[in-house]
Amino acid sequence: MTKNPIFHAAVGFAVLAGTLLVAAPATAAPLAPVPSLDVQRYMGTWHQLAAVPQPFSLNCARDTRATYTLLDAQNVRVENRCTTWTGGSSGVTGNARVNDPATMAQLHVSFPGVSTQDSLNGPTNYVVTHLADDYSWALVGDPARFSGFVLSRSASVSAERWREIRAVVESRGYNSCLLLTSPTTGGREDIRPLCTV
Repeated sequence: MTKNPIFHAAVGFAVLAGTLLVAAPATAAPLAPVPSLDVQRYMGTWHQLAAVPQPFSLNCARDTRATYTLLDAQNVRVENRCTTWTGGSSGVTGNARVNDPATMAQLHVSFPGVSTQDSLNGPTNYVVTHLADDYSWALVGDPARFSGFVLSRSASVSAERWREIRAVVESRGYNSCLLLTSPTTGGREDIRPLCTV
């Protein structure tokens, strides 16, 4: 059997995608946003600690991060970067547009050239559903929970914080076994289901 990490990641994604489609709650309420998001405090760089695997991130081996820059009252520049399996760098730049001015926590994220996400306007596909009081970590996803990302200001968190993250993920209606940890320099080095952390 091949030892190519990209092959293993692709196989793992295929298995998880099939599991997700079977395990996704058919009647679950849409992912709820936090009551209020301070957009200025949310800006800056976030490290991905765990995520539901997505096709566009299969080439990312480690150090996946997002940097948000406020453009105006409704738009945020989104810059996603990671280190690939071959040690190179991969990235994409897009836009996040606020769809919910009441909470500021529901947005449409778009990326030029991505066939399903190339329009600046569109349905909500990014919901901030949990945010630590000190803005040290967040849980975001789409309304149907087909995506989910644990973001942190720090690349490394304590065992106690990992337990808190898992509890919050599950309280928001996710199966924590479908989110995989993301290797970060100075943090976790392994890729494993969040339910086992």
